[in-house]
Amino acid sequence: GTGIEGGGTYAALIERLPYLKRMGFNALELMPCHEFNELEYYSPNPVTGEMRYNFWGYSTVSYFAPKQLYAQAAGEDCGRAAGRELKTMVRECHRNGIEVIMDVVFNHTAEGNEKGLTLSFRGLDNRAYYMVADNGEFYNYSGCGNTLNCNHPVVRQMIVDSLRYWVTEYHIDGFRFDLASIMTRASAEWDTQHMYGQPNTGGVVIGESLADPPVIAMISNDPILGSVKLIAEAWDAGGLYQVGSFPHYGKWAEWNGRFRDDARNFIRGFDGYAGLFAECLCGSPSLYKQGGRKPEHSINFITAHDGFTLRDLVSYNDKHNNANGENNNDGEENNQSWNCGLGPHEDGENATPIAKVLRDRQMRNFFTALFVSQGVPMVYMGDEYGHTKGGNNNTYCHDNDLNYVDWAVAKDPVKNQGLSRFCRLMRQFRAKQPALRMSEFPTENNIKWHGHHPHQPSWDEDNRFVAFTVKSYEAGAEDSPMLYIAFNAHHLPAKVVLPNPPDGCQWRMVSDTALQPPYDFLDADDIPAQSKAAAEAMLKPSLAANIYTVMDRASVVIRAEPLPYVAPPPPSLEEAAAAAAAAAAAAAATLAPAAP
Repeated sequence: GTGIEGGGTYAALIERLPYLKRMGFNALELMPCHEFNELEYYSPNPVTGEMRYNFWGYSTVSYFAPKQLYAQAAGEDCGRAAGRELKTMVRECHRNGIEVIMDVVFNHTAEGNEKGLTLSFRGLDNRAYYMVADNGEFYNYSGCGNTLNCNHPVVRQMIVDSLRYWVTEYHIDGFRFDLASIMTRASAEWDTQHMYGQPNTGGVVIGESLADPPVIAMISNDPILGSVKLIAEAWDAGGLYQVGSFPHYGKWAEWNGRFRDDARNFIRGFDGYAGLFAECLCGSPSLYKQGGRKPEHSINFITAHDGFTLRDLVSYNDKHNNANGENNNDGEENNQSWNCGLGPHEDGENATPIAKVLRDRQMRNFFTALFVSQGVPMVYMGDEYGHTKGGNNNTYCHDNDLNYVDWAVAKDPVKNQGLSRFCRLMRQFRAKQPALRMSEFPTENNIKWHGHHPHQPSWDEDNRFVAFTVKSYEAGAEDSPMLYIAFNAHHLPAKVVLPNPPDGCQWRMVSDTALQPPYDFLDADDIPAQSKAAAEAMLKPSLAANIYTVMDRASVVIRAEPLPYVAPPPPSLEEAAAAAAAAAAAAAATLAPAAP
């Protein structure tokens, strides 16, 4: 990142841990830190004049060595200093309550296709390490020229050895497996004799998806790896899509691509997504419950390094990748984005003031959806302050400000229009609410769906309003509050009748993305007491009447809280005299002698 000497190194990250801890992030998923070929695309950029680098790192050279250039001590002590620096970073993350998850690329290497480089595996055994056709051509399920032959006995043992090395030597807490579906494909020279030591029964072709992939089984049942976090990117570039069906052995979580797509489409106001969005809010039980998994196996996200940042998701209809030097032909075409304007002519800074205001609201809507959904929320770094890449959705080759964190903006809520504050407070709110972090999928016993009136949800094709109340009854959470949450993706406001709060409770506003900061998140301690009291006083009459207007393209979170205790008024003089007389009479009756 910018603004720090030696930025972009293991050591420099340690200096950013206070920021990450204050934001409430409890795990870091590092993009590839294995040694990779950063010069893979090294050439002058015809558009910018800068040199093109492999900035993201998805081009592994060695699965057992940390990336040297990510260390301030790069090259020292024959490379061993880089390893010590990475270990120090992991240790300091743990001291701050932050886990470290590595992004690992066991789907292809830096050696390219059959005409590519010979760096390591090709020289050892080309047909063992890669999926190779009889004519010598490489299978390309990765989209990067080659495909690692993951289920070959030698290769799968190397994968397991590598993972165990990073856990035992560096104390890594888990792994995200890039294009993990490739690891479920049958290897080249597949036969059951090689795989299981049994005679070949035939019927399996190279690249076919296996229900019981040997490498996935080995990882899942390994005594060391079975206890760390295992996260699959459950698709590949060959068309295999396994979100919800990845062979999981009860242990693997998944990047929930369905959550990303359905949340984007509902919040940008597309018809037909109300029911799918409700499914997302529940942690996608249709994907994960049947296989015996839990909400924790759904890694929910709106954006990642691939594709638009959150700011660009609400600022661009089309990708603008000219700066990559590929004539805008690279990158995803279908981004499910909306610039909040009337057409592509309002992309980026060309938008009207109305569209720019709506963009800030939409980003808050996405954060609300992410943090109130069951499952594990994942935030792409930079989104918390609204980082933009100018509409470039494939910044793989840029070692510049497109990919750098702007720490000056990130650490100043004024500069980022309060977005980082909203993200931080919503994350804190989630952490305190058992209803948003249930260990089991919600059922009709703890979640109720509503429409503009209580208990009258609409799942019609053209409905763009989703609301629900949720409460946890799990052990230890019985006294946690009920929450009312609503999303209005329509272009018109919705006057809503709220359900009655629980007995002895009243509704209190937590957040409303239609309000200006800091009132967008009202249930916070950083608003001056007088200003907060005035804002709550304005909302109290409607909440007391169980009525609230959810503005167009806005979301609200409301919680039930116990009514304040009101002491009874002191008795009047007449009431006090009467009570005293009654007490005296009772005392006299008690002292009177019994009749003979």
